[in-house]
Amino acid sequence: MPAVREFQKLATEHGIDDIFQDNGGKILQMLLALNLQGIPGREGNDATDVEGREYELKSVNIWLTAGFSTNHHINIPIIEKYRKARWVFAIYEGIEMRRAFFMPAVKLETYFSAWEKKWTNEQKDINNPKIPLKFVCEHGECLYEDSKPLNLDAASAIRRERTKESANRRKAKAEAIADLKKDPTAGDNPVAVMRKQGKRAK
Repeated sequence: MPAVREFQKLATEHGIDDIFQDNGGKILQMLLALNLQGIPGREGNDATDVEGREYELKSVNIWLTAGFSTNHHINIPIIEKYRKARWVFAIYEGIEMRRAFFMPAVKLETYFSAWEKKWTNEQKDINNPKIPLKFVCEHGECLYEDSKPLNLDAASAIRRERTKESANRRKAKAEAIADLKKDPTAGDNPVAVMRKQGKRAK
């Protein structure tokens, strides 16, 4: 914990209140690697450079997914905010930042226009549309890279394997729950007891 506290202290200096929330730890890595300053708060963009230009910072762990998340409530004001920002996309393998790509908003207009049309037609917020990893790698300008080769095919294989493992865990959990329901003593587990006591207290 002492090292984690020091990490949080550094993050606070860059406007990040909690490194464990909203991708705070990775945002801090990006700020330091790219010489940007964080912008406090949740409503605006993520960072600014020495000339005052604002940036949206996005990251992806390519061992888990192949698309950059955006926002769980994409609507017209957010799309307009996105159009005014500069964009940086960081590629991670686990917690290691491997590459970072810059992209001006104009190169993302295809996505912005599609989201705008969808919102206008449906009149409801769009839940976290993705910007594909492949698109960023092909059209972005590389700002940062470490000394290791980046193997996207290997990352894809890791994602497939982890998807299988996740499916197996869900199946095992469902089977365990089914077994518990058949067990007459299952109601005596600590969580069930606490819930019963809570209901009696009310």
